[in-house]
Amino acid sequence: MKEIKNLKVYKKVLIVVDMVNGFVREGALADKHIEGTINNQVALIKKYQEEGNLVIFIKDTHTKDSVEHDRFGGALHCIEGTEEAELVNELKPFEGKENTIALEKNSTSYIWAENKKEGYNFVDVLNGLENVEEIEVVGCCTDICITNGVLPMMNYFDQKNRRVKVTLYEDAIDTFEIPGVHNRKEYEDAAYLLLKQQGAKVKKLGKIA
Repeated sequence: MKEIKNLKVYKKVLIVVDMVNGFVREGALADKHIEGTINNQVALIKKYQEEGNLVIFIKDTHTKDSVEHDRFGGALHCIEGTEEAELVNELKPFEGKENTIALEKNSTSYIWAENKKEGYNFVDVLNGLENVEEIEVVGCCTDICITNGVLPMMNYFDQKNRRVKVTLYEDAIDTFEIPGVHNRKEYEDAAYLLLKQQGAKVKKLGKIA
């Protein structure tokens, strides 16, 4: 494995989950409701940049043969090399800056998201973050990729006997709406109930000074 940038210096980390075009602006699984979270995410990312803390971008990235498509009605989404797999324009300028990492995931959980070019994955990053005290999470979708990433991440810290506070900002997180099939509020309420029961903190970001 190629050495990751010095992760020991970070005590605070922001994870931005799946704010890609394929879930926000174009494609079979996009929902423009999620656009409403972008301004708060930008403000939080800027704050992290100013304070020299770490930002991790998670990007849903598939091939046409990815088996995950089967679980979502066969809808091809976020195909590698397309605009759908790229961060939305408001967040894209931050990618590649100092104190940022970008990882691609081929499942609904970011726990095994990878940087294939550099040869490491999200668990490798967690292993390197020896002194992290708090992780904050924003992005989409609340009941799928957020929940499926946060829970195994918290289990990892339990397994390693590491006390790390995990906070989710509900005004910087959203999920999709399909009338009669997937009610945003119902699924968000269920997700937050589970996440809180497992020890995650859920609160509003509010205005960032």
